[in-house]
Amino acid sequence: MGWIIAIIVGGVAGWLASLVMNRDASMGIFWNIVVGIIGSVIGNVIAGFFGIGGSIQEFSITGLIIAVVGAIVLLGIVNVVQRGRVR
Repeated sequence: MGWIIAIIVGGVAGWLASLVMNRDASMGIFWNIVVGIIGSVIGNVIAGFFGIGGSIQEFSITGLIIAVVGAIVLLGIVNVVQRGRVR
């Protein structure tokens, strides 16, 4: 059951991050889910340095925020690689 919640929360996190980074038009639902799940991993690594933890397998606001922040970082890295600058 945890993986279903991770897919849903990952999709929401990826969608929110794509709105913030102005990439919503170029991403579909599949890529929103992928970005959200990978962003959650990146966000948990970043949050681990500050002693904060959150998982998207068990829904919590902290986990969602960490996933969105990680997804924004991921999309920023993708923007630098693709365009040579962060939007």
